[in-house]
Amino acid sequence: MTIENLSVNKSFGGWHKQYSHHAKTLNCDMRFAIYLPPQASNGKKVPVLYWLSGLTCTDENFMQKAGAQRIAAELGIAIVAPDTSPRGEDVANDEGYDLGQGAGFYVNATQAPWNRHYQMYDYVVNELPQLIEATFPVSNVRSISGHSMGGHGALTIAMLNPDRYRSMSAFSPISNPMNCPWGQKAFTAYLGKDKDTWRNHDASELMRQATQFIPAKVDQGESDDFLAEQLKPEVLIAAAKASGYPLELNLHEGYDHSYYFIASFIEDHLRFHAAHLNK
Repeated sequence: MTIENLSVNKSFGGWHKQYSHHAKTLNCDMRFAIYLPPQASNGKKVPVLYWLSGLTCTDENFMQKAGAQRIAAELGIAIVAPDTSPRGEDVANDEGYDLGQGAGFYVNATQAPWNRHYQMYDYVVNELPQLIEATFPVSNVRSISGHSMGGHGALTIAMLNPDRYRSMSAFSPISNPMNCPWGQKAFTAYLGKDKDTWRNHDASELMRQATQFIPAKVDQGESDDFLAEQLKPEVLIAAAKASGYPLELNLHEGYDHSYYFIASFIEDHLRFHAAHLNK
């Protein structure tokens, strides 16, 4: 596979690098960022945390705002941040911020016109890790995390592939997309009107039915403007109780949906993942 390096920045002894490549799964060019800790320069293959961002974001939001590099460098963890959707002039789009480009929802679309490009589930689970592991000094030991729409993606992808990930976490995830406006709009467009097809992409549904568990950590701000209508953490909590899922869910007074919240607790998440990645 041919990839093009777009930028390089040294950070805490490691390297933040941004790349472009042609994604066969998505039928378009895609961009991703990778942070390689200093340990990756010593001939050692390091584990990887995949980070999935939220609505309207690109690979740049997390890498520039979360402040994750210092702890990742200490722990010897690489971080990979893909874009949130296919991009390009011929890629289907919508006037709303919550559908189309910037809003791939990490599913494989089955409905036209979205199904031509919007295969984000396959891209995140298969194509991107194959590229990363073939190109960089990283191992196939993986964890996954994300924010909002990306929190939804991280939780669902991990629960659908428990053998591929050591741990999962999320900030402010869309916990029950089948029953919130963001999820209903996206799932209707991408997956069709049959709600039975939506269940495999709903974290609460998957957690309620789970029989194979991986460690899970979720943090949610109590002053999040989207808390009641869109995020519904109480549904995820109830699902975990129903199945006995080992979910740690923390509510934080005063915190909102922004990267100020993520930056406040990203160290906790990285140390949580390191404990499982380094076993």
